[in-house]
Amino acid sequence: MALLASSPSAAGGGARSGSSPRTTVEAYFAKRSYLPDTRASLEVSATARRLTIQVFRAGPETRRTRGDRTVHGLPVDDPRVVHWSGRYSLERFRSIPLALRYWPSGLYFARVMTNSGAVAFAPFVLRARQADRTRVAVVMPTNSWQAYNFRDDDGDGMADTWYASDSVTSVRLDRPFANHGVPYHFRTYDLGFIRWLAHTHKQPDFVTDDDLERFTGGARLAKTYDLIVFSGHEEYVTPHEYALITEFRDAGGNLAFLSADNFFYRVIRRGDRIYRESRWRDLGRPEARLIGVQYVGWNQGIWPNRPYIVNGAGTAPWLFHGTGLHNGSRFGKYGVEIDGRTPDSPPGTQVLATIPDVFGPGKTAEMTYYALPNGAKVFAAGTINFGGTAQLPPVRQLLENLWARLIQP
Repeated sequence: MALLASSPSAAGGGARSGSSPRTTVEAYFAKRSYLPDTRASLEVSATARRLTIQVFRAGPETRRTRGDRTVHGLPVDDPRVVHWSGRYSLERFRSIPLALRYWPSGLYFARVMTNSGAVAFAPFVLRARQADRTRVAVVMPTNSWQAYNFRDDDGDGMADTWYASDSVTSVRLDRPFANHGVPYHFRTYDLGFIRWLAHTHKQPDFVTDDDLERFTGGARLAKTYDLIVFSGHEEYVTPHEYALITEFRDAGGNLAFLSADNFFYRVIRRGDRIYRESRWRDLGRPEARLIGVQYVGWNQGIWPNRPYIVNGAGTAPWLFHGTGLHNGSRFGKYGVEIDGRTPDSPPGTQVLATIPDVFGPGKTAEMTYYALPNGAKVFAAGTINFGGTAQLPPVRQLLENLWARLIQP
């Protein structure tokens, strides 16, 4: 949830610790992403005699995930047993090297189980080698994942995130996730779209916020990709990432934002920490100028989710083709956080669907689309949980139609 627009307690339960006295294993990867056929470093802390480690790819599985504390994926290697000599406290991590094979680019989790049955997950992105790249990139919101990580890193009883206390001005990127290692709201905001990609046999390149930092400019990025999809809650971006994506669009690149409250807050990366600074709109760079819409508000714990109402079937028939939707049709239940147009929205921004007054009078969620004279096309969902419903009708057909249009340069 957007800072300066919500309370810390509403953002995730206030000052809470992600680790309990019963936690006996934690794990994370030293890097957020790796290339195939390389060696990754899995950092593990455990009080156990034996560990069993196995890597899973998120998405291709058909089993439903229940709750945020577990991940069901497709195993891509055999279980590996590690004899864990001695007893280690949870403040002490040891590196375990893992060989990564030529698996498809995607989001993966290492599952670490102790001999007593305790379990931890550690996510990482497997990038595509340059020779194997496709023309579409899907960005995992790794900065936001860590901003919403309510782990108590220093053991003082306070979660180490600015959502727990305004006195916290930075968060670590190199740490385990609370909640058994599963990023906060991963199942609700991220997993549905990842499964849609796998089950519809889409094979885009998966990247992280870190990977976008490696591109020197948006024009070069546009030579690599025709479409970049921000599938989750991309709230915290660095100046380089903001400029890069703007330049990408200005060079004719297409964008899809399947969540809400994107590009809201400027953060500075120093080492393995991000430091919060200010809202982009307060710095003269309102996010609506890029995305078409920008953050309006959140549900305050009061307003329930409600369906979209279609009103753009006539102006964007390509999006609604085959869905059975027409102007006045309702679908889904959305909200949590919402976006809407502002005077900074690009001229010609079309409203495709709305949730009128979902958070009270004047606070309407807007799904939008605009195109620039240079050919760039930009879609924004307008609600934070849209991408998570990717497998549900009629959203899966909406996404098929959107994908077909935006992969065209």
